[in-house]
Amino acid sequence: MNDLFGKWAMEVAEAELSSPLPRRWAHTQGAAERAAEVREVLGVDAGLLLAAATLHDVGYAPRLAATGFHPLDGARFLRDEHGADERLVRLVANHSFALLEAEERGLREDLATEFPLPDEPLLVDALVYCDMTTTPDGDRTTAQERVAEIVSRYEDDSVVGRFIRRAAPEIFASVERVEAALVAQPR
Repeated sequence: MNDLFGKWAMEVAEAELSSPLPRRWAHTQGAAERAAEVREVLGVDAGLLLAAATLHDVGYAPRLAATGFHPLDGARFLRDEHGADERLVRLVANHSFALLEAEERGLREDLATEFPLPDEPLLVDALVYCDMTTTPDGDRTTAQERVAEIVSRYEDDSVVGRFIRRAAPEIFASVERVEAALVAQPR
């Protein structure tokens, strides 16, 4: 994945999010900045992470919200309208433990069958890191603060409220693994 791939991803995300959802667009740009910061731990997959971080929330775009579940809507859009790389599509579909939320929404089988979770633990963790260490406004935060912010926006018994409480330990573990990998990098 080269710089043109990242440029394409930024153009697609900007076209879909910047006007209808400026705050989501700010989060997207922040997640892309986090991806640039962790590129050393991914080596050849750094470009793929940048594209996935840039496109992870594209499914929130109003014109794409077919199911109302943004990981699935975004992945289908990238596959069907752009013929995007399969690894990229699967990362977008499964970002930040989307399978747990899909289960809450009755879409687990659809997501798991159509877009199996990539068997690339560091890449999957790195995308969680990019998403969950970025505020809705694109600023850096901790995973604990990000989860607390999400919890504050949703009722306990809502789909997202239930999902984020279930996913929180996994989110924290993913972020910790990426932070450990960053610390282990030679200076």
